[in-house]
Amino acid sequence: MAWRGSIEIKDRIFGTLVYCFAIFDTIFFSTFLVNQFPVFSFFLLPGFPIAFVYRFSVQLFGMFGSFLVFMILFLGVVRNDRISHFVRYNTMQTILIGILLSLIQLVMQWVLVPALGNSGLFIETLYNVVFLGSIAASYYSMIQSVLGRYAEIPTISEAAYSQVRY
Repeated sequence: MAWRGSIEIKDRIFGTLVYCFAIFDTIFFSTFLVNQFPVFSFFLLPGFPIAFVYRFSVQLFGMFGSFLVFMILFLGVVRNDRISHFVRYNTMQTILIGILLSLIQLVMQWVLVPALGNSGLFIETLYNVVFLGSIAASYYSMIQSVLGRYAEIPTISEAAYSQVRY
């Protein structure tokens, strides 16, 4: 899946920009590492415009704001055959990263934190691993998109590819 013909510049740009949503989703997991090493907040910069969009959508539509953003991305981009396969694939991949991070966040908030407390070596290490892993996956995917290549993230890429029709 490395190359699907020549990828246009505009598709590379949009394929890169959608990963700002994945970076936004990592902000929750950044607290411990950014508090200890503020330089890591630099990696969150692409997610801040998305935070503005989410804040605005939540103000307008209440708790359905984030769902509305998801539906726009999924139905408006991923399921839109008039948009290039490259952009749709990258959008689906960032949606799947966001879903995975949301599931991890739910497990941590509803299972691990009540059982083990809000801090401690295990919880902080888990937050840091999830943060670093998701930031690495997002930036890897952004770099691959700029180069016009399909980013290969195990399991997530396969799921994204299966959801995006030609």
